[in-house]
Amino acid sequence: MKSFTGTDAVVEIRPSIGTILDRASLDRATLEQQFERILAAHGPALSRLAASYTNTLSDRDDLLQDIAVAIWQALSRFRGECSERTFAFRIAHNRGINYLTRTRAHMNAPIEEIEVHDPTPGPESDLARRQRADKLRKAVYRLPVAYRQVITLTLEGMGYKEISEVLGISESNVGVRLNRARQLLRDLLENQK
Repeated sequence: MKSFTGTDAVVEIRPSIGTILDRASLDRATLEQQFERILAAHGPALSRLAASYTNTLSDRDDLLQDIAVAIWQALSRFRGECSERTFAFRIAHNRGINYLTRTRAHMNAPIEEIEVHDPTPGPESDLARRQRADKLRKAVYRLPVAYRQVITLTLEGMGYKEISEVLGISESNVGVRLNRARQLLRDLLENQK
């Protein structure tokens, strides 16, 4: 049986601490890569989602930054039970709801224009497209939050299953909300003519 002194114990522990630190730095590097990949892949969509909860560009940018911080903080706990896209949109949705709760924003407040790149030529077509997009954006913003969420996520290309995971509701409820939201949008857009 080997006896040891207090310094022997320190020598035995040091390699373990070094191994732990090496793993931690590898894990952090992996998390940073995953974080950058999520923001690169879904950043523009997250920006549009943030814009659906705000009424100014500066508020959108603040909310988007809050979403990015929340994604970073939650990334180490991401277990891969859903796609990274669903994970990011779920966090963005929760932060958007928190934003609305905190600010109690007026639904009829003026909306700043969102910059959208249009590769089509001609100022007339660009103007017409921007006017249609502006009408649609204003109409979507006037919808109740529950309908606005479903419309915005649908416009981002999400299916019923993914939307139900993001919002925490059933797929059939997604369908009901989407149908009601579409009808309300039709009514709002007809009244704008």
